[in-house]
Amino acid sequence: MIGPEIERLIQLLGRLPGLGPRSARRVALHLLKKRETLMQPLSAALADAAVAIKPCSACGNLDTVDPCSICSDPKRDAGLICVVEDVADLWAMERGKIFTGRYHVLGGTLSALDGIGPDELNIAGLVQRAKVGAVREVIVATNATVDGQTTAHYLAERLADLEIPVTRLAHGVPVGGELDWLDDGTLATAFKARRAL
Repeated sequence: MIGPEIERLIQLLGRLPGLGPRSARRVALHLLKKRETLMQPLSAALADAAVAIKPCSACGNLDTVDPCSICSDPKRDAGLICVVEDVADLWAMERGKIFTGRYHVLGGTLSALDGIGPDELNIAGLVQRAKVGAVREVIVATNATVDGQTTAHYLAERLADLEIPVTRLAHGVPVGGELDWLDDGTLATAFKARRAL
């Protein structure tokens, strides 16, 4: 019923996170209806981004310059490195405007089931940065999943010889959270990480 170009557009849109086949159809139809005001500018922006944006050679962030704007910012504390799984996590940290150090993007987590070992992640780059630079602390901000915890413990072991403090983001009861709504794992973690008032 539809031409191959439209079908290809729908299939490619369907590969995006959060878009299933029906949502991809709706997005494709919307783009085609707004061809001059949305589709053509989006197409140009995608082409420009594909050429201009590249990973930072220092931390792995995505930017149009190398090193990225975070790594080259003299106001950032080079002695603090926050290790994140993905660029999306880095962007989330930056949205909060609470961290003034620098980052290191691993590119995922260790996962035996998925066949992802230390060589598939940017762990060697982190160890090298910690050895060479004047790093005072490495903050591990991996997710509170089994793979995230495994990765955090592995990083602590790899950095142990450097005598640099390796810390982990706290996990537990969220701000504004009610105990009745929390799962057992979150409650257990909160109890283990309790501190004096």
